[in-house]
Amino acid sequence: MGNGEHMRDMLTVREVARLFHIHPNTLRRWSNNGRIRAYRITPRGDRRFKREEIAQFLAELNSQADNWQEAESRQLSR
Repeated sequence: MGNGEHMRDMLTVREVARLFHIHPNTLRRWSNNGRIRAYRITPRGDRRFKREEIAQFLAELNSQADNWQEAESRQLSR
């Protein structure tokens, strides 16, 4: 896999922040805290995120949200 192909599998801070509907600084904080893994790609320290890891993170968030909604629904029906 060439470098160009590898970079197509990576997302920028801005792209991921838009997917999550959060501010880019929130994503940077999550990365700093280890909540989500970022890869530093330049001497400046630009962050990139693996597309597949972002998809997995979103799937986990959605699963947690579904579980929360189900629990809330059960509480309300009592």
